[in-house]
Amino acid sequence: MSPSPGPSYRVSALETYDIRFPTSRELDGSDAMNPDPDYSAAYVVLRTDAGDGHEGHGFTFTIGRGNDVQVAAIDALRTHVLGRPVDEICDDPGSLYRDLIGDSQLRWLGPEKGVMHMAIGAVINAVWDLAARRAGKPLWQLLADAEPEWIVRQIDFRYLTDALTPEEALALLRRGREGADERRARLLERGFPAYTTSAGWLGYDDEKLTRLAAEAVAGGFGQIKLKVGADLDDDIRRCRVARSVVGPDIRMAIDANQRWDVDEAIRWTRALAEFDPYWIEEPTSPDDILGHAAIRRAVAPVKVATGEHVQNRIVFKQLLQAGALDIVQIDAARVGGVNENLAILLLAAKFGVPVCPHAGGVGLCELVQHLSMFDYLAVAGTTDDRVIEYVDHLHDHFLDPVVIREGHYTAPTAPGFSAAMRPEAVAEYTYPGGTFWAADAETQKGQAA
Repeated sequence: MSPSPGPSYRVSALETYDIRFPTSRELDGSDAMNPDPDYSAAYVVLRTDAGDGHEGHGFTFTIGRGNDVQVAAIDALRTHVLGRPVDEICDDPGSLYRDLIGDSQLRWLGPEKGVMHMAIGAVINAVWDLAARRAGKPLWQLLADAEPEWIVRQIDFRYLTDALTPEEALALLRRGREGADERRARLLERGFPAYTTSAGWLGYDDEKLTRLAAEAVAGGFGQIKLKVGADLDDDIRRCRVARSVVGPDIRMAIDANQRWDVDEAIRWTRALAEFDPYWIEEPTSPDDILGHAAIRRAVAPVKVATGEHVQNRIVFKQLLQAGALDIVQIDAARVGGVNENLAILLLAAKFGVPVCPHAGGVGLCELVQHLSMFDYLAVAGTTDDRVIEYVDHLHDHFLDPVVIREGHYTAPTAPGFSAAMRPEAVAEYTYPGGTFWAADAETQKGQAA
């Protein structure tokens, strides 16, 4: 990208918000490890002195308690960001990324993992949103239009070069551009394949599972996912119900959300093999590389997928080097933002492993669609065996919500990263003083009286 013309504007404010939604009350998002999640966002807005429209939005997803800790971590980055020239960070987001992850005192809190690393990711994603807005393009297009050399400069190759060098990444990106115009036309016409978890939350009864699974098939989804891991007999029953509804031709993935030890994961997955699960997701701790490799060897042909809780590009590198997974699941808000996810996409391409992102939480569908579409256009060059997770709630709180058509994500056309929340949603669901939570507190006080 070439430097942007015009006056030299600077970042003038970094605003943070603790946004929480009461999803636990309907058991939306419930799984074996997280039975009562309140989907939440530690939300950040970068303002500039350029006036209206020159702002960037980002967030980190949490599930309720602790969201205030994540907000505090983002707040701690304020002095690192205020006063930064807008041209500088938009023309080279990697410059800010390197400064933040390279700060010696912040780095001690990780390094490159945990709450502080996720906070850095939220700020970096807000910078990319700002850059795409200024360019007048959706982020997927900004990335796909960029020169391969510029993309490579956005990536931190430290700790990666035994698996992926800058020269190899450049070669992958140059090769990935071949046929991109034809793929772009197909993307705009058809969209990117999705799968849905909306039917499969662990707290749903069989009637709701049956109804939502049937609706997913009727809506054009070629894959659904069920949460498992709390009770084997219950999982067998639920998988039998789901398979009877969707039939033999719809893929059905299962997700244990890190519930099991290695041997338990093997036994449990084999017990569910009769229902032809396409993959077992997060069968054990996301840090257990050798455990994932052992599970993969033992449960084949069921595939192993993981990534939503993998903390950085280095762990992804090792999972790939160890042959520990069949599906890479990036998360737009878990690692250090777009820059680190670019590295992970290229690692997956180097090892020939498809990327099927985790999404579904507050705004995660909105964000990660851009990364998969860039991967399709400029890296992997195919949608074969690639799907983006979709969950059908909370999208109405965003200014540019995802659009699903016939089981596919429609390519966003609005400039930016689709990260901006509606002002009225921020006012209503900011915790604890937003209008929803204030009214809820009064209701509970009255019931206790």
